[in-house]
Amino acid sequence: MRRFIRLLRWSGILPVALATAALFALMLMTFTDVILRSAFNAPIEAATELTRILMGIIVFSVLPMVSARGDHIAVDLTDAVFHRLGAARLRDGLVMIVCGGLLYWPVERVLVLAERWRSYGDVTEYLAIPEFYMGYFIAAMTGLSALAMVATGLLTLVAPNLLKEAK
Repeated sequence: MRRFIRLLRWSGILPVALATAALFALMLMTFTDVILRSAFNAPIEAATELTRILMGIIVFSVLPMVSARGDHIAVDLTDAVFHRLGAARLRDGLVMIVCGGLLYWPVERVLVLAERWRSYGDVTEYLAIPEFYMGYFIAAMTGLSALAMVATGLLTLVAPNLLKEAK
């Protein structure tokens, strides 16, 4: 089991590296665009579409890891009640499972849109990058997030100590 936990920890390196590289590229592009725009009146024409693509990569590449770790933003209006009842773990596990299951619909919808973009041959305005690539990437990462949430919810209910060890 410890090998599996180690494998899960190592599997988080690639998405974080991808998000980090995308963030660095976005920072470098923005800096260069500002300098070119201000000094030479020659902005990077494709900056807007590159920003959209890089922001999508940043957000969706780390979404499965955020989901698995339970690092989502949470409002604790009912925490006192559930802790008093001793049902906080049950609530957390069920919420993770339900939310993971509900991600089926966004995944399905994004896949339909990505297939439509592919069939229409939609590409970005300046660089002519096929838009369906980003759609498939978003669907895949959202699907992995759903699986991570369901697995985390099940572990919360069945083996909370194992989940604490993995974090």
